[in-house]
Amino acid sequence: MKSTYINKNDRNAFKKHRINNEIRVPEVRLLDSNGALIGIRSRNDALRMAELRNLDLVEISPTAKPPVCKITDYGKFLYEVQKKEKNQKKSQTQQLLKEIRFKWRTDTHDFNFKLKHARNFIEDGNKVKASVIFRGRELTHNEIGKELLEKFIAEMSDIAKVDQNFRLDGRNMSVILSPQKVTKKPSTVTKSENPKLEKNEEKAE
Repeated sequence: MKSTYINKNDRNAFKKHRINNEIRVPEVRLLDSNGALIGIRSRNDALRMAELRNLDLVEISPTAKPPVCKITDYGKFLYEVQKKEKNQKKSQTQQLLKEIRFKWRTDTHDFNFKLKHARNFIEDGNKVKASVIFRGRELTHNEIGKELLEKFIAEMSDIAKVDQNFRLDGRNMSVILSPQKVTKKPSTVTKSENPKLEKNEEKAE
């Protein structure tokens, strides 16, 4: 039977899959190296078939009755499993909450500067918490802060939606925005969808 070398960093791999003599069940549902079903075979027959091919017998579905095993190169099999798991993790983007802070009265330059950062955060798939900080008696005129946040929401409306509406917490007023899916408008077809018809029309001209 093939001697399989597993990197020391992959020691936990054996917890996921039993291979070769670690498989103790009397019979298995056997797949070949291409995934095609061979059928139900005794454990010993399956091990013998794997050995003749200089490959491993890998248990890929231990809870099935009988367990499903595959004749394959375990090193290659493990690499493909790890590659698949890595791709799945990449596709599951972690959404973070980023915060943008404004003063009670924020000038246009500062507003646009922070707006640009907020748009970048949203485009990266994160949520954005926009907060207005009040100091002293500014809190008695919190409508100015609300107007600022309303302007912020309007400027972000093409790529973001309100996830949590206005909230006054102590001396801070905030709103939380999250990314919205932008659906692309179908392109307008100006020419005939039939290429042959177009050629005929060109000749007619």
